[in-house]
Amino acid sequence: MEHEMRAEHAEDAEAGSPQAGGPVKLWHMVRLDGTRSMCGRELRPDAAVQSADAWGTAAAEPFCHSCGALYLREVP
Repeated sequence: MEHEMRAEHAEDAEAGSPQAGGPVKLWHMVRLDGTRSMCGRELRPDAAVQSADAWGTAAAEPFCHSCGALYLREVP
């Protein structure tokens, strides 16, 4: 199964809503082209994405621990 990382963006302090392209609060793992993370969080379709190959590197920090555990169980 193919995966990619999708950002959970930090909330805009003034508007109180997530802003795509803003600071990344956490990176989550999703199944390719999905918006629901492996931990169950629904992420914005316009959120930043990066390849699953970045998992475990500095580019993937901070990373959701729940997504990481589930990803490890799914990937050979």
